[in-house]
Amino acid sequence: MKLYIADAFTDELFGGNPAGVVIFEDSEDFPEAEVMRKTAAELRYSETAFIKQLSEKEFKIRYFTPADEVDLCGHATIASFSCLLDAGLVKDGVDYINHTLAGTLNISIQDNFIMMDMAVPEFIGTISEAADLAELYDIMGISYSPIEEKDVYDEDIQLLPMMISTGLPDIIMPVASRSELEEITPDFARLTELSKRYNVVGVHAFTLDAHGDDTAHCRNFAPLYDIDEEAATGTSNGALTYYLYYNDIVKAGNKFSFVQGEAMKRPSRILSSLTVSTDNDNKNVSIRVGGRAVILAKGTILL
Repeated sequence: MKLYIADAFTDELFGGNPAGVVIFEDSEDFPEAEVMRKTAAELRYSETAFIKQLSEKEFKIRYFTPADEVDLCGHATIASFSCLLDAGLVKDGVDYINHTLAGTLNISIQDNFIMMDMAVPEFIGTISEAADLAELYDIMGISYSPIEEKDVYDEDIQLLPMMISTGLPDIIMPVASRSELEEITPDFARLTELSKRYNVVGVHAFTLDAHGDDTAHCRNFAPLYDIDEEAATGTSNGALTYYLYYNDIVKAGNKFSFVQGEAMKRPSRILSSLTVSTDNDNKNVSIRVGGRAVILAKGTILL
């Protein structure tokens, strides 16, 4: 079976977020979950994707961290379809279907740029009690202070941490400035316990202190899954896109750009879009996340 290593959400080698990608031959099925987890642990990337082709335009992908299987991984999906392009199993300009534990998702490839559906956005809850806010920010190594922003109606609103999922649940945590974002130094043991208590993957911290076409700068922490910090997280920035829409900071129909990985010296750029359709008076929110990937290595893996 084929093994790739690719840097996702970047145009340059050694930028973005690296992922392992394993592509099975037609006759091969997924091995035992523990074998895939051990493979991910051996490769030591935050996620490794294992791909089985189901038909000409359909694939099933399973995602493993060194610690466990997860339902979906954005950067490993971007890496996967870049590797499938290299392997000649997909073509530019064509849409594909990706079957994941988070649902059946559409993938579009255009000029080597890959856009992927996120799972249906889910608002889980808000962290608003004073003691809970103080605890969260203290765990992240900074002090809590109210954060106000202008919404699309030019009104002042207070931003609070919220738990949101577009495939994986995260605490979306606002901070006031890029300097404060840089100051974050989590207590990983306490963050692991907090993640268990809130039943989330981790914390996705962000600031709207951005310039030019960038929407926000971000940092992501998931020690519960043996990921102290991650350079680019598609699912988390999908959740952040919904957070900003939910709080009336952005409008539907636009595209957004998130910068991540600067603290790790692996700068990444994750693009997203959000559209809303109405069906029988119900609003349906759809979020897509995309980027490019660069292949570092390819070969054969023996499992």
